[in-house]
Amino acid sequence: MRSTSSAAEKLDLVQLRRDARPVDLVHLAKQCLGDEHLEYEILRLFDTTIAAYHQRVGQAASLDDLTLALHSMRSAATGVGAWTIVDHVTVAEADMRDGRPLQPEQLADIGMAVEEVRAFIAEMLSNEPA
Repeated sequence: MRSTSSAAEKLDLVQLRRDARPVDLVHLAKQCLGDEHLEYEILRLFDTTIAAYHQRVGQAASLDDLTLALHSMRSAATGVGAWTIVDHVTVAEADMRDGRPLQPEQLADIGMAVEEVRAFIAEMLSNEPA
């Protein structure tokens, strides 16, 4: 019997189609209707939001808490185009729905994706036009 979920199998294909950057700036621009200043503000807000949600994932005391934190994380990441976070969380949520416990490696992968996005955002904000 295989231990990987069907969502995990699809993840490899999805990742090949994703933009190489941790945040899809084309998606973000569309979400912000081309308003560059709004894009930077959204990135600032997302940076603090995703850090808080990731912390909640690590501190979840129940399955309900974990489910809510992961769902919130995926929703926020979808809004800005942080597809790697979306993909990892989607797989984790599918595994939980199918009754499979999350593996430490899954949580570590989510954490790495969050840190990669946050580093990218920090770099973007350091180059923000006046």
